[in-house]
Amino acid sequence: MRRPLLAALGLLAVLTGCSPDPGPDTAAPERTATSGRASGESPKASASREAAVGDRAGTLLVADFGADTVTFVDPDRGATGSVRVGTAPYGLVVGSDGRAWVATAQGVAVVDTDKRERLALIPYTTDTGPVTTGEYRGGGMGIALSDDGGHVYVGVNVPGGRGTLEVVDTEAYDVVDTAPVGRRPFDVDVSPDGRTVYTTDHDSFSVTAVDTRTMRPRTFEVAPYGTEGGLGSWLKPHYAAVRPSDGRLLLPFEGERLAVLDPDSGDVSVERMTADTHQHGVTATPDGTLYVVGTGPIDPSEDRGPSLTVRAPSGDERVIPLEGPHESVAVSLDGGTAYVGGGFTRDGYWDGVTVVDLESGGTRRVEAGSRPLGIAVLPR
Repeated sequence: MRRPLLAALGLLAVLTGCSPDPGPDTAAPERTATSGRASGESPKASASREAAVGDRAGTLLVADFGADTVTFVDPDRGATGSVRVGTAPYGLVVGSDGRAWVATAQGVAVVDTDKRERLALIPYTTDTGPVTTGEYRGGGMGIALSDDGGHVYVGVNVPGGRGTLEVVDTEAYDVVDTAPVGRRPFDVDVSPDGRTVYTTDHDSFSVTAVDTRTMRPRTFEVAPYGTEGGLGSWLKPHYAAVRPSDGRLLLPFEGERLAVLDPDSGDVSVERMTADTHQHGVTATPDGTLYVVGTGPIDPSEDRGPSLTVRAPSGDERVIPLEGPHESVAVSLDGGTAYVGGGFTRDGYWDGVTVVDLESGGTRRVEAGSRPLGIAVLPR
């Protein structure tokens, strides 16, 4: 098996999404964080708006990790406008009311996607150090919305230490609770009953489950390859999806193993995967189909290239090749199309979205955004 070699490669990799924190990135200019239902500025970026206010010209919204904006994307025409949200936005989530919640280095930005304007920037209560950009910057990473829309949960990275889960009241625009979680919480998910929030703790080889009533955390190791190599390992969890049928968490590793976490017992079982590539973003649709982004090989002599895995509830997989690394995936409202963001946490990213026809497996690339990481489909 090639895994001992990969562990050694991970120790040598200093500038990768699965490597140790090399220290702060170049600091970005500080900006005043504002909260409340409206900010006193007009934060729209200079990109032109091709539609009147209230008209969703684009069906997608992406978080521009390489800028300080979110970009509206029409899957046929590309970018149709941007809104300034804050430094280095990472994850985002959109509610049924059309408000988008964006995890930036400075705080959680709130965007009215009809009017295309920022409503607020809610500062974190966690001390994340200087506002910086780049892969290891402090601030929000994964983000999720409660089913009733009353709370937003954001995983906050604290460089060099454990992360924090912060809870935002969506009406008051305030952080109302916190809980300690693991290092670099790439992803946040909510249980079907809304009683538990999960953070995928990349650098801790773990998932933390937080009770939303007591805010008590429980931590489970999820390391199907073991933890050898520590922070230098490539073989760490990145993103998770909650399986609709039973509420278990699904975490893909290397296109070879799907870790299935039972959050009640903490038991982890492993199922076989077939893409044979390093994997990041993941989402599940209500019918139980799992979509997993393969970013490309760790070892080009052994591993396959970038791909999108479409995994049926039965475990049968279809692997669709992609051109170049990608990070996150969203699925159209009708279930016929997948949208894969080209941002990527490591070098090799590109500024656009790959549109995948899920029936034919055909792909096409649309230029949009600046290193787009988070991606969401806007509600109608």
